[in-house]
Amino acid sequence: MQHRMYETSMLKGRGLMKKWSIIIVIVALTSFFTFVYIIGLQSKPAITYFPIDEELSFTAAETDLQLLTEKGKDDYEIMWKASSTTEIPVYLRQDVSLLFDNGRLRGAVSKWIQDTDAIHLKKMLTLEDSSLYEAISFHHGEIHKQGNQINSIQQMSSDHLYVIDSPAATLDSFKTPSTRYEKEWKVLLDRASMQQLTYYWNTLFDYFSIDEKAYYHVPLTDLDKFKNQALSGLTQAQTDKVIGQLWEGLYKNYLLPIVNAEKVVDSYIPIILFDKQNKHLLVLYEVNGKKEKLIQNYSFSQ
Repeated sequence: MQHRMYETSMLKGRGLMKKWSIIIVIVALTSFFTFVYIIGLQSKPAITYFPIDEELSFTAAETDLQLLTEKGKDDYEIMWKASSTTEIPVYLRQDVSLLFDNGRLRGAVSKWIQDTDAIHLKKMLTLEDSSLYEAISFHHGEIHKQGNQINSIQQMSSDHLYVIDSPAATLDSFKTPSTRYEKEWKVLLDRASMQQLTYYWNTLFDYFSIDEKAYYHVPLTDLDKFKNQALSGLTQAQTDKVIGQLWEGLYKNYLLPIVNAEKVVDSYIPIILFDKQNKHLLVLYEVNGKKEKLIQNYSFSQ
């Protein structure tokens, strides 16, 4: 009898040990996969808006377009650069830049680095024909502080370049026209670009049934004016939040798919529509014939 009781006790003990072993394995696996998931999230490039840091800022943020030299009989090279520097290294730095040629997307570049104070983007392009080139960049930093507090810093920069590639004259470029000849070319290239963009944007307004009068219209390439200018009816702090969250959405939905595309992407300058009632904004754009609309509702703490 005692022997049977001993065997029963042993069996119960083994069962209990087996049960606890299973629980320990489950907990270990859960912890492992959670760790892998978190690391995976951290390793993916992303721009995430956090409350703006009041103590740290960019010491430099710049976008630059330069005509280098005539490469061949019909081609020339343009150097496209974007760079930014912070006062000290921060947890995560990310810069993105977009380039448009007469309103049409020419390229997108992006770089993210952990624990650094500087990012430099540089790309050389071989192009042809007279064009207005416009580039806009967003510079972002994610700052981790004690107590799991996360803040961010942000800045925008832009540049443009007019290139005259005419059989009747030597290759030339300028940013601000200084001669009558350059002024005439500026008017010509501005008009050609705007006519194309106006038609493109109007097709988007019609497709999405947008009431244009209810919004302020701002092309993406003009967005950097709001780095020191508040949106109508908003404070600068509110504007900074709107712009930061706007770039978060643009990066995820517009820029990343372009950067990761395996073939050339057909797109034009997106149009940003700021609601005159200060409740939301819209981003309208088209990629390879597919029309898209992003909606961002404003949310301000009282």
